[in-house]
Amino acid sequence: MVITATLPVVLRGRCLAWANRPGCVTKSSSLRIAIDGPAAAGKTTVARATAHRLGILYLDTGAMYRTLACLALRAGTDADNGAALARLMQTSPIAVELDESAQLGFRIFAGGHELDETTLSSNEVTAIVSTVAAQPQVRTEMVSAQRRIAHDAPVVMAGRDIGTVVLPDAPVKIYLTASIPARIERRRRQLQAAGFEVDAHRLAQEIEERDRLDQSRAISPLAPAPDAHIIDSSEIDAERVVDEICAVVAAASP
Repeated sequence: MVITATLPVVLRGRCLAWANRPGCVTKSSSLRIAIDGPAAAGKTTVARATAHRLGILYLDTGAMYRTLACLALRAGTDADNGAALARLMQTSPIAVELDESAQLGFRIFAGGHELDETTLSSNEVTAIVSTVAAQPQVRTEMVSAQRRIAHDAPVVMAGRDIGTVVLPDAPVKIYLTASIPARIERRRRQLQAAGFEVDAHRLAQEIEERDRLDQSRAISPLAPAPDAHIIDSSEIDAERVVDEICAVVAAASP
């Protein structure tokens, strides 16, 4: 399956294996699972595992915003300059390649160069991604691209405004949260595994500031959709969260 768009964000895909995987949900091509929640609540791990269990596509929309943040850092573009960020997307198009064999379940490119998870998770990118994502010009483009992906195949999509803005009609909406201490510990382990040194106090400040920015932005602030199922993952592991989500999917299936 190939998905293309004459837009600064280009969607493309290889032949995807989900359609032939035993036990997959292809008979429900409208299945869209929206997973929202604050930073370090475990969205990426849970969404990826849910997609794998159900045999459908997975997309972490945050990676798209992080890619643009990375471009902005490299180009010296201010994170709050929406017009300049829009021009940056024109000159260095972002491409999402839907590839379930990849570690993330997809590959992401900027200006023809692939970006890895370590680069996208760096402290420098994390520090500005909320500001980048808050720009109206940026969100308009990204939301359009994300909806095109969801239109073409069953998908688990993780982010901060999927259930409220990107896919408001998704039949399954999850708001995944966790306590601040639990989120700090998860983020610390993630950064250390990637080879970064971690200052716990600074990490706590960064997560709290990220929450403030995400929840107070004028465009698509972070909040659970009114009909979202809220799951607190502070005391349970990712597998149990996936179990809960799959139970919600089963209950929502016709």
